[in-house]
Amino acid sequence: MHDSRNTLTSDSAIAPLPPAPSQAQAARARWRKRARKLAPYAFISPFFILFAVFGLFPLLFSIWLSLHQWDAPAGLAAMHWVGLENYWYALTDPWFSKSLLTTLWFAVASGVPQHLVALPLAFLIHTTLKRSRNFVVGAYFVPYITSSVAVALIFTTLFSKDFGVINAILPGPPIDWLGDAFWARITVAIVVFWRYLGWNVVLYLSALQVIPGDLYEAATLDGASRWQQFRHVALPLLRPMMFFAITLTLIGNLQLFEEPFILIPPDSGLAIDVMTTAMFMYRMAFSDGDFGTASAVSWLLFFLIAALTYGNARLFGKEGTGDVAR
Repeated sequence: MHDSRNTLTSDSAIAPLPPAPSQAQAARARWRKRARKLAPYAFISPFFILFAVFGLFPLLFSIWLSLHQWDAPAGLAAMHWVGLENYWYALTDPWFSKSLLTTLWFAVASGVPQHLVALPLAFLIHTTLKRSRNFVVGAYFVPYITSSVAVALIFTTLFSKDFGVINAILPGPPIDWLGDAFWARITVAIVVFWRYLGWNVVLYLSALQVIPGDLYEAATLDGASRWQQFRHVALPLLRPMMFFAITLTLIGNLQLFEEPFILIPPDSGLAIDVMTTAMFMYRMAFSDGDFGTASAVSWLLFFLIAALTYGNARLFGKEGTGDVAR
């Protein structure tokens, strides 16, 4: 009787082996395996290349430049090492100190009212408006995305001494809003407040929408008024967003440049009275040609922003920097 096991054994013994891959096929297989590993990095490489060229290199070059004196038209070979002299020169320059005080004044005069108005306004929109909420929020947000030049032209017309609408409404003699040092600062602060109020309203409104409605219902059943709900329910839960919004306000106001630069002409006598640190840095670089000191001023401003941001974080504490939904 024929044994099938012997047949299978004999068949498998005489079966030809698969041909060994050639060197070219092995090389292609290795290349495909390597390509699969490198493909994700190739897809994300454009971001890192653009960041290195337009972000990291200017940052590192500004640090290097702040330690040199440089005549830009003469090329990179004209850079002369001075160490920390640029920082010391900026710190001892009275115009830098004055610009820094002006910047801090604008940060307080325009930044504090933004949040004092945006907080209750966002709560009012959240609790009162339903169908027209998006329209109202959009109307408040429009100034934030409006061109700075258009804003400056509008407010220059509104605050005109002889033909402005503001002086036409106010009683008494006309105020020289853009020709007097005191009123020029007030005008710039009003413009900054008007432009960035809507941004803060949107931030606080987005945080209010995360708060569960059951908390308001429970407060209503306990007899809490609308003001008590805002004070004892909304405000404690808005601390993380308040930290975030105030930090953005600090960063933005300490870098204030566009509004005073466009509203007050640089060749007017009032440009010095509204000159912020960013404007001082711009003039130091592009008017005086001292790019080294201008870079040093930019880093001094960075350290000030970092210190104030750290102080803001300590002020709000760990609870104020946590998640809004927590």
